[in-house]
Parts: sequence; structure tokens; C-alpha cells
Amino acid sequence: MCKLRPLILLFLLYSVALVSAQGSANRTSSWQTLSGNAPLVIAHGGFSGLFPDSSLVAYNLALITSLPNVVLWCDVQLTKDGAGICFPDIKLDNASDVSTVFDTKKNNYLVNGERLEGWFSIDFTLTDLATVALTQGVYSRSGRFDGNLFQILNVQEMVKQLSPPGLWLNIQHDAFYTQHNLSMRNFVLSVSKSVIVNYISSPEVAFLSGIAPRFKATKTKLIFRFLEKDVTEPTMNKTYGSLLNNLTFIKTFASGILVPKGYIWPVDVLSYLLPHTSVVQDAHKEGLEVFASDFANDIPFSYNYSYDPKAEILNFIDNGDFSVDGVLTDFPITPSAAIDCFAHIGKTAKGQAKPLVISNNGASGDYPSCTDLAYTQAISDGTDVLDCNVQMTKDGTPICLTSANLIDSTKVAQSPFSNLTTSIPDIQKGNGIFTFNLTWKDIQTLTQLFRNPNAKNDGKLVSLLEFLGIAKEANSLSGVLISIEAECETLTFQLSHHALLASDLHHSYLFCPSRHAVFLVKVGLSVTDAVVDVLSKAGYDNGTAPKVMIRSTDSAVLKEFKDKKNYELVYQVDENVRDAPDATIEDIKTFANSISIKKESIYPTNNAYIIRATDIVSGLQSNSLPVYVELFDNEFVSQAWDFFSDATVEINSFVMGAGIDGVITSFPKTAASYKKNRCLKGKDSPAYMSPVEPGSLMQVITRDYLPPALAPYPLLEESDVVQPPLPEVTQRTPASSTSGGSAAPAPTAPSGQPKIAICIFLSVLVVSLVTILLL
Repeated sequence: MCKLRPLILLFLLYSVALVSAQGSANRTSSWQTLSGNAPLVIAHGGFSGLFPDSSLVAYNLALITSLPNVVLWCDVQLTKDGAGICFPDIKLDNASDVSTVFDTKKNNYLVNGERLEGWFSIDFTLTDLATVALTQGVYSRSGRFDGNLFQILNVQEMVKQLSPPGLWLNIQHDAFYTQHNLSMRNFVLSVSKSVIVNYISSPEVAFLSGIAPRFKATKTKLIFRFLEKDVTEPTMNKTYGSLLNNLTFIKTFASGILVPKGYIWPVDVLSYLLPHTSVVQDAHKEGLEVFASDFANDIPFSYNYSYDPKAEILNFIDNGDFSVDGVLTDFPITPSAAIDCFAHIGKTAKGQAKPLVISNNGASGDYPSCTDLAYTQAISDGTDVLDCNVQMTKDGTPICLTSANLIDSTKVAQSPFSNLTTSIPDIQKGNGIFTFNLTWKDIQTLTQLFRNPNAKNDGKLVSLLEFLGIAKEANSLSGVLISIEAECETLTFQLSHHALLASDLHHSYLFCPSRHAVFLVKVGLSVTDAVVDVLSKAGYDNGTAPKVMIRSTDSAVLKEFKDKKNYELVYQVDENVRDAPDATIEDIKTFANSISIKKESIYPTNNAYIIRATDIVSGLQSNSLPVYVELFDNEFVSQAWDFFSDATVEINSFVMGAGIDGVITSFPKTAASYKKNRCLKGKDSPAYMSPVEPGSLMQVITRDYLPPALAPYPLLEESDVVQPPLPEVTQRTPASSTSGGSAAPAPTAPSGQPKIAICIFLSVLVVSLVTILLL
């Protein structure tokens, strides 16, 4: 069994963090905890959100990336010879390779009245388990680290190797072990003589009340653990929900309680928050500390938090009414940063200048893209620059919409306009229903796609003129970003974190093989002229309105605005590249003042693991080109494993690690709050606010578990950025409305025949089937 490799690679993984201050010097105002001190971070099996629960590497990573007083949690199971091991479940086969090593030792036992089948610790000695390796027990998490053969640790060995600042032993099944002539009581009393045990928790009243007299004069705290409210406590034959009504009784043998987070902030059937309960206040009145459990960045939580795990933690520790005394989490880096860097920051606090926060279709993570509510929410959330992707309608109105293909952001395929489906190779691969085939009035009748179910019918689409009006009224904005080319890439679908409905497939991106603006000119629509005209009408040429930024993937489009000296022209690189040669950069500088690139161009990934860091940002910045990066989403499935399913860790790594100038995000509130965090103001950032080391996780993966190697991304060549001038606008017939079912003729495919909508409905059917299979 290899023991050195995980430790050596762990050192490589966080070599930067090891030289950082373990904690900042921040001191906040008095906490609403029972003691008045900051809440504790309890690392559930270490950093079990990434590495196998209770492995040495998971515990080490928790110590490196957390607050200095982090408490390490150990779920204690007893072996056949009475040793106490740290293991997350009573069944060993859920998180180890025991079924392979001892394939004939499968057994079944009655556990709290339920018959369970599998491999149990009581059938093995500690020596037997020396040949068993820990594996990732949560199947939605990466199993690529399982090849490291992480060893099962006994409690004494774990403490000896780690010397944790705090140790929490959780005793879940005392009654079961007693039935098999093993004494958890004797183990706990014995181990507490050789190691410092700070907390002992159990969901069994008899166990805690039985050991309480022995720990009365010690510093060890006994914590009663509540299970789900309808579960029956084995020794009193009462539900945990009913025991919650008798906290005075709990105080007779325990100094605190550990409750699922839903006891404090319940949610409804749609995963929206209900009003908080009085559990924390009631327990504090009885002199009981309150610890909340079940925090994990990669498991669905309430939509109210906008997929931001930091926001969830803050709601438990900094809500103005109460604070829990500690949180039990699989990702200890997140509450560590929340407690030390983000708690008790006032709404009027000023943030640092960088990064510039640029919205992506407004606050499109919370409201349907490009609607008035998405834009006003983005302003309220603290975005610096409000964005509009300009599309043209049949009647020549410039509007804000994610893509020219209405299928990407609306349910047009299920509308009376489904017969307008067509194939236009000049715009994209595949079929679509395009904005320039419908009037603005028609488009306003369409239903938007959404991420947030409660907001599915909220807001209305806006024209460019209306967008500029919204932005002009917002004193907090520094500018507006107007994009004149749809964002295009290979077709992908991104699921909401619940992945419950086909409607949760909230946006898709399509590869664009040609030039959108050029096509519009051919059909008599000049998007550049329309934008110039509307900007002038809206008063954006008089110097009193927010700064104007024009973004495009087409150099010819940007050259149309070169005479606007007060505009910032942003060149958008819509493909992943690894670098830009000097000659290419010089060409870009002839038509652009700044550049936007994709995240993968900075930190390329393979199977969601960062491979390395490129030098593209420093190369562009050294040539006086600010770098804005897209797209930052809060959903953990959009992030590399290296960022620990935490949007703040990702943003921080791009800002502090790569030095980018701006983030383009669907969740501007998260990026804006990042700029205000106290940990950015000190000379030395704590480990939980240090950038990740690119490629370090990939080094921890053993050879047999590595994903296949990928070819490097191409260079951004001169031929990629230089485009011929836009042609003259073709005269077109004035448009009439296509509403009421009288659809205008669709542009024809190369064969001359309009495409029919059946292909779109089949696409929706396929997506629905994929969604069902993912459930």
C-alpha cells in the first residue's frame, strides 16, 4: 500500500497555500453564537467533497484550506478486534474496495430495525483492513483519485499524523455494536485518555447519557445529533421531531445539538426557502450550542442562494437574527472564507476596482435572459457593466437577446411561429427560427427559457433603446457592453442543479461558421447602423451616460465604430486558444482597445480537471489590452473540479492567479460580493482565499485513472482576426407582422426549400429523454 504518494502530491497540490497565512487577521463584530465567538468549521471526513471521506489526504487538505481552528470530523466504526476506525458509513463497501479484496465476506445484519446487506467493519480486524483502500463514496463526485490506495485510518493514527486543532468523533451506531459484543463506550473512554477529543456526537440518547458523567469535568463537549424529524430515536422510541420540543431534557446530558440544516431554514417542495424556525434561538436560551449539518457545494440546495454555496453559509451565520455555532461541511474552504472574509460586510461596503463585473444577459442566473427584471436585478446585485447581445428583428428593431436563434432562449418551437424553422449556413450549423424572421411585436409574445422556476414567467424582453434607458437611470453603472455577434460554440446543454425537467435545459450555444453581421446586411438589415442610431437617440453620445463598450467577434464590425473615440471596442475571441502571437496582437490593436476570451484559454481542462495555465493574459496585458473573461456561472457543473464547486474560488483563481481585468457572469451578485471581501485587503491572503495551483489535481491522479490526453488548443493567428469590410446594405421590403398565425416566408435552405419544424420538436424530444436518463 503506497502511503507516501498522497502526501507528496498533496504538498504539490497546495504549495501556494502552504506558504500563505493560515488565517487572516480579520476580526469582525460580535457574533450571534452562544459564546459570541466566530462559528466553527467542521470538516466532514476532511475535504470529502473532493477526496475519499476520512482519507489522510482529505484531512490534510481540510487543514491546509480552512480556518486555523478547523475541527476534523471522524465517523467512528468498530472493527472485530475493537479498534475504532474513521469511516463514513457502517457498510464498508459504500466507500472502499473491500468487496474486491474480500469478495466472500459479504454479510447481512439488522441495524436499527432495518436489514442491511454488505461488508461490515465488525467482520474484519484492523490488520485485515490494512489491505483495503478508501474510495469516493459519492458517485456524483470524481473517482479518479481512487487509484492512490488511500488507507483506512484508526482514530489514534489519524491524530498522530495530523495533530488536528480540533477533533470530533461521531458515534452513530452504538446499539448495533453493543449487540455484537463490542463497546463503543469503552472505546471512547479509552481513546480520550490518549488523544484530545473536543466533541463527541451521537443520535442515541442512551449512549450520550451513559458517558456524560465521565466527561462532566473535562473539556470534551457532548453533542446530541438529530436525524430527520420522522426517524425514531432507538432508545426512547420517540421521533427526533418530538425530541426537538424538549431541549431542556437534552441539556441534561449534552452541551449542544447537531441538526440538519433544514431544521433551521426549511424549504418547500420546489426548493425555495421558508421562514426560518426558532431552533437556534430556542437552543441558545437553554444554553445549548447549535451546529448545522448537510452542507455540500455539489448537492442541490435552495434556489434562493442562486447556486452560490457561500451565500447559503452566510444565511446561517450572518442573517441578523442568529448564528449557528458551527457548520458541518464536505467543503471546508467555503465556510472558512464565508466566516473570515465575507461575514458582517455591510451593504454599502466598497469593493476593490478589479475585476470589472460584466453581466451576461443581465442577472440571467436568476431571471430569464435579457428581460427587464434580469437587467434591474444585475444593477441591484452590483454589476459594473450591463450587457446587451444585439439581435435584429424583421422590422429592423435592435433588441437584446442571447442569440439570433430564438430556439436558444425561448419556446418559439412550441409557438405559432414554428413553421418558420429554416437552415441558414451563413449563420450557424443546424436549423433555427431567427429574430429577423419575426417582428418585435411577435417576439414579445414568446415564452422565455429559465433557470429559476419561480421566475419562469417574470420579466419582459427589451429593445436596445429600452435597455439603454434602464442603464442610464442606474447611477451605479460604469458602462454598458453592447455585443454585435451572437456567442457561438459547439452545441451544448447545461442543466440546472436539480436536473428535473426538460425546461431546465436553460441555454445552448451553437457553432457559427460565418459572419452574422454580414448576413444581416445581405437581407437589408445593418446592425451597426441600428446600434449607432439608437445610442444617439438614447443620449449616449453626450458624455453624461455610462461608458459604451462595443464587443464583436468580427473586426469589421468594430472598425465601424472606430470614429467613436469615447467607445471602448472589445474584440471577442469565440474559440478556445492557447496564446496569441505578437503579430496577431498588433492586428487586434488596430481595431480594438480590449479583448474578451474564454476561461479555457487561460486554464485549459481535460474532463473538468485543469491541465495547466497559459500565458495569454500576461501577453495581452503587456500590450495594453485589458482582458475580460467569460463565462462565469455559479452552477458547480460549469466549473473545473479544481475550484471545489465554489464560484468564489473560481473567480478568485482567475483574478488573483491569472490577473484578469474583468469577469463576464450570469450571477453578478457573486462577483460583486467577491470584490468586497476583507481577505483581499491584507498583504498575505489566507489559504482559503489563495488561487488554486493549475494542474495540481491532475498530478494526484494515478496513471491508470488519467483521462486520455488532449491536443493543445490552437494559436490565435492573424488570419483568425482580420475580416473583410462589411458590404453595403441591400434594400428590403418593409416588414409586416407575422402574428396571428400568418407567418412570413422563411429564408430558404440551399435546396430552395424551407425547413419544417419537426426537427426542432425532435430535438426537444431528445433533450427530454436525455434529461429523464439523467434523473
